[in-house]
Amino acid sequence: MDCKYFGECGACVVYENGYDAQLNKKLEINKKRFLSFFDGNISVFESPHINYRSRSEFKLWHIGDEIHYAMNNIDKSKKVVLIDSCPQVNTHINALMPKLIELIKIKDIDFKLFGIDFLSSQSGEIVVSFLYHRKLDDGWLKKAKEIASELNIYIIGRSRKQKLIVGQDYITESLDIQNSKYRFNYVENSFTQPNAKINEKMISWVMNSLEISDDDLLELYCGAGNFTIPFATKFNKVLATEISKPSINAAKINMKLNNIDNIKFVRMSVEEFTDAIDGVREFRRMKDVDIDIYNFSTIFVDPPRSGMNDATCEFSARYDNILYISCNPESLVRDLEIICKSHSIVEMALFDQFPYTHHVEMGVKLMKRA
Repeated sequence: MDCKYFGECGACVVYENGYDAQLNKKLEINKKRFLSFFDGNISVFESPHINYRSRSEFKLWHIGDEIHYAMNNIDKSKKVVLIDSCPQVNTHINALMPKLIELIKIKDIDFKLFGIDFLSSQSGEIVVSFLYHRKLDDGWLKKAKEIASELNIYIIGRSRKQKLIVGQDYITESLDIQNSKYRFNYVENSFTQPNAKINEKMISWVMNSLEISDDDLLELYCGAGNFTIPFATKFNKVLATEISKPSINAAKINMKLNNIDNIKFVRMSVEEFTDAIDGVREFRRMKDVDIDIYNFSTIFVDPPRSGMNDATCEFSARYDNILYISCNPESLVRDLEIICKSHSIVEMALFDQFPYTHHVEMGVKLMKRA
């Protein structure tokens, strides 16, 4: 990726010697990090080198009467870097950025506008969120509708305790997994995987080891069903938990979009769910779930950056097969110290979700030792 802001913009911090060098460095670091658990080959899945982000956030910077997109400066003593384009974002967002900022000026709706967030599908459907330090009125809504119509986008206006929707607040993404298409509604201001091609590779990597089974799958931290829905084609039944109400609602919609009917989504924290399964507490949210009809041999987890706590690691270790996707190798190491007391790693993968940064996603497949 050739970017004129390398060395200034804080979004990319590892860029010397190009893409291959930064990826090799990540692999070397993580081979050493996980050597005490796994000394086999770590599969590496590289990202597109350019235009890989389908979700991105920019500051909106005011200098006199002029407005600019901005990112944090890599030099902490300086405030921001003013930019007019970004080769990280997908081609649809990149093409939209100059047109959008010009219309914001023309329509004169930049007063107290401090941020712009983009959410795009691979086909080019886009929701743009305008973030304000002021209350939005009917005048703003009228102008936002004009911009949305001219650029063929959806717009969300956000300020404190206010959300105005122009069109809709989601896009529909299509993912290609093992030669099958899966459709997902991605809702503005909720978590979605930012790198669509790496997301497809992560799901496919896990599914490549899954045979069609009469057993059932248990999933923790299911989000909006990103992994759950493709995985459901491999199992008899799936029980999936997630604490976020909007994510659970989106997961149920996504299940219908894909004509999947063997998943039960439950809105519970992991701690609540383990208490419910062990009979420690009763929850009304579990009243329609007959846990006795499930035959779990596999558990899938995709926790937040903090990883899992000790109790959740020990709970996961009850199952013969553990599939773990981690967005933080450091918390993964901590969790493996518990899980690997009873399980062995049979396969690992590195996914370059965020090129030119130090961040990676790790995939781990574990099997209980006899």
